[in-house]
Amino acid sequence: MADSWNTDTGEAVYRSRDAVKNLKIRVRIERVTSTAALSQHLQQHVLSQQDGGAIELETLTPQGQKGDNDEELVVGWQEKLFSQYEMELFQNESACQTPLDRQYLTEIRALNKAKGRRNHRVFTYTDHDRFTSCLPIQQLYPTDLLTTTKSGPTFLAERMASVRNRRQERRTLDSSIPKSKIVIWEPTEEFVKNSHVVNNAMQTMHIMADLAPPGRLGQKENEYLLLTIKTDGSGTVIVKPDFNKGKEPYRIVTVGEKREVWRLNVENVCTAMQPEEKEREQNMYKDLYVRHKEYLNSLVGPDFEMPPLGILRYMMNGEIVSAKGFEYDNLYIHFFMELPNNWSSLPFQSHSGVTQTCRAKTLGKENVAFFSYPFSFEAFYMSEKESEEPILQWPVIYFKVLSLDSWQRYRTEGYGYLLFPAMPGKHTITCHTWRPLQTGTVSSLRRFFIGGSPELEDPSYVRIPGTFKGERLSRFGFCTETTGSVTFNLHCIQQARAFVDATVMKKRRQKVLEQLGGFSQQGAVCTILEAFQRARKKMQDAREGLPRDLVNTTSQQHAES
Repeated sequence: MADSWNTDTGEAVYRSRDAVKNLKIRVRIERVTSTAALSQHLQQHVLSQQDGGAIELETLTPQGQKGDNDEELVVGWQEKLFSQYEMELFQNESACQTPLDRQYLTEIRALNKAKGRRNHRVFTYTDHDRFTSCLPIQQLYPTDLLTTTKSGPTFLAERMASVRNRRQERRTLDSSIPKSKIVIWEPTEEFVKNSHVVNNAMQTMHIMADLAPPGRLGQKENEYLLLTIKTDGSGTVIVKPDFNKGKEPYRIVTVGEKREVWRLNVENVCTAMQPEEKEREQNMYKDLYVRHKEYLNSLVGPDFEMPPLGILRYMMNGEIVSAKGFEYDNLYIHFFMELPNNWSSLPFQSHSGVTQTCRAKTLGKENVAFFSYPFSFEAFYMSEKESEEPILQWPVIYFKVLSLDSWQRYRTEGYGYLLFPAMPGKHTITCHTWRPLQTGTVSSLRRFFIGGSPELEDPSYVRIPGTFKGERLSRFGFCTETTGSVTFNLHCIQQARAFVDATVMKKRRQKVLEQLGGFSQQGAVCTILEAFQRARKKMQDAREGLPRDLVNTTSQQHAES
């Protein structure tokens, strides 16, 4: 007859747009005794065979006062249910020291005049109860609920609990001291009345139970923590332990000679919203969002900043992500922008930058240095139909990778360049680098010991130097060595009045050059090159599909002719 228990006592986080005051929780506790377990087992066995078995087993039901062996209550958010200890404590007016205590005294007297309290063992500690922050450490961190791992309070938690208990005892002993001498803050009556409005921080509620044997209720050592509920006022509700949701009950074992076992079931019994109310709430939120959007639009204004006619505005938010494959460690990158003709930038715009020094990390078979260095750049292009350049030149990012040794001497690890992307959007580009190479052993020794290495006088030499005016650029005899690579993340935005005009006229947006006008030649050249590449690929695919004998025969005929 071994029972199965729910051992998952961790906290659960819920989010709701409804007010937390609508939260309702059903708590049921039941003592597990040998008589009750035998009765339940026999009832299930007899009922499965014949009817009326429950009547024959009524004599096995344990006798006792109502609520001694089980209790079920529906508790609302911050609903105060007094324990037997509080009922006896607050009946004495001399024990009421704060406005909250005097309020409880009035409520308890009203309960005594009426039919009494509706709870027997289960009670609550609300957020402004002084006992909420003074619970014994074994109740704040209960080990009674079965868990998969055995854990206990830390040394610091035990010391903090003793400090809270000493503060509570001092508060009782110092009742004769004037209020101006007491350092401990106490809430005023106005605060207690408006606490649900003033306190927007994390609020806590504890659902407790007095699991003492019958006739011994009202002792603090028999109080056990069943459930903790926290909310931050923004729709987040934390429940520990979680609702059962049809799973097995939790197990509570009391401390003492008998070590009684209790079942705990926790369920969410909040009233479900009607479809009409849900639709009305959704419409209210939609209306709220629309008004908030209109408010934001009023802050921005209807006027949108546009560049003048015939000018392209280019904005780039970039990131130097990483560098890998270089010979030495402690890398840093020096980069700068070069603007071709008809391009300009703002006067205060910086055209260069240097990253931080970064040590490489082994990732697979490569040594990778992660920079994550952000940069931004803004440039303007002015279209001129009578320009001498037939093809638009895009700005270029030239960069140089260097390394530092232990004596703060640098070596050149590689050069590279990157063209501004012609299309807007996000681009991840990996640029391979090379460095000048001086042959001979002396150069390698100098690079290793002294740090000197050949450098380029003009970094733009990695592409086409800006000072070059000839027709052919020869690099014959120039020795280089392939080194590593640098990865960039680029987010590009292009803005021009031509884009807006094309959208209004419902035209298909082509390339930037065609919309700005005057550079249709580049579009034609690109179209021809793309068609040539497609035709070449088709020819290669067709050649690979032919039989080998036919290909060899055709090659021999071409060689003989």
